[in-house]
Amino acid sequence: MKTLRIRKFTVICLFLLLLFPWLFFVAAQVLETKTLGFGISDKQKADIKETVQLIETNLKNWKDPVWQNRLNKHLENTNMNVLLQSALNETIYQSVSNHEQSFMKSEQFSLIEDGQVTGKVTIYYSNSRLKQIIAAFVGLIVAFFIVGYFMRRNILIPLEKMSNCARKIAEGDLDVQLPSSEITEIAEVRDGFHVMVAGLKKSFQKQVEMEAERRFIIASVAHDLRTPLFALRGYLDGLEKGIATSPEKQAKYIAVCKEKSAQLDRLVEDLFTYTKTEYSEIEFNENKVDFTHVLKKAIDSIKPQAQLKYISITEGNFPNHCMINGDAHLLERALNNLLDNAVRHSPTKGRIFIHCYQESDRVYFTIRDTGKGFSADELHHVFEPLYRGEVSRNYSTGGFGLGLTISQRIIRQHGGDIIAENDKEGGALLTGWVPLAG
Repeated sequence: MKTLRIRKFTVICLFLLLLFPWLFFVAAQVLETKTLGFGISDKQKADIKETVQLIETNLKNWKDPVWQNRLNKHLENTNMNVLLQSALNETIYQSVSNHEQSFMKSEQFSLIEDGQVTGKVTIYYSNSRLKQIIAAFVGLIVAFFIVGYFMRRNILIPLEKMSNCARKIAEGDLDVQLPSSEITEIAEVRDGFHVMVAGLKKSFQKQVEMEAERRFIIASVAHDLRTPLFALRGYLDGLEKGIATSPEKQAKYIAVCKEKSAQLDRLVEDLFTYTKTEYSEIEFNENKVDFTHVLKKAIDSIKPQAQLKYISITEGNFPNHCMINGDAHLLERALNNLLDNAVRHSPTKGRIFIHCYQESDRVYFTIRDTGKGFSADELHHVFEPLYRGEVSRNYSTGGFGLGLTISQRIIRQHGGDIIAENDKEGGALLTGWVPLAG
């Protein structure tokens, strides 16, 4: 929709306020005088000529009352007045008062006979533009109505509606119908309201989703904490009550307690890291980092866990000095989570293949295991917090469902990303990339 700037709209309104009275004035003048001229009309000229002729031909009858009555009737018909004076300025006949003379236009001439002034004549005729003035006033009123209508339609009503919409938005009602206007500034404000409402809707929707996620996380964490705590309390009670009578049984109880304590410690640490990445509060010490070195450190830290399941780790030909801008500790944490996930989901005597290579301005890494891979449903939710793809949430086969989420967020904080898929030869395949340092 084409719009007008409010300054241009104001100029047009002022122009209409000046134009309409003038048009109505001219129209009234044309209708009354049949001409566009603003001087004496042809009818007035004819009446003046006739009056002058009547006075000149009856110079001797100026003082005659009968003739004066005749002149008076003529003046009434022609809407004129006359002042007849002698050569010595003595008033002989006067049809208009001195007060009325000031509001009328006049023409004066003298009558001369034999070289001497015999009389003086002043003719008064109306030069009123009353009809034209009334027409101009009507035109001004019409202009006011037109300007007022457009101002109300394009300025006042939209502003009033937007004010009501602002109140509704403040009350939380985002289903508002914003008004349209042909004024550019108001249209821009309306567009701004549209953007704001869309942003608020998106924000509220995200808030609802986050609230649902928060409740889900609280319920999941309560479940995850309760299970090892119950086991830990049960074995501690067994030790306290002397159920474990032999040294072997006591050692077993203590080992289980340590295992459950480690699970609790890991869950708390994962929750802490997840919360900090969720609200971008995690400390990010950006330095020049050799990504290959970080990846090798992560592999070395996961090897003892892999050896317990007799899993072999095959490393590709890693490039030398892949320098990136990032936090070495966080990157190692992310890679550890990915490798831990691969170890836990690989079968005993399985294999893990790790590759790293440079391409363009990025460094890519892939981690492939020989496990069952991801199901179709898992591929859509694998990076969601606390999602493990296992209804039973069995700790012997899976973690707490935060590792991949934390890894993805750390990699994204470094300007990269991770995707999950299944390898064509079987097993899960995680592919990630991070931009190289400029």
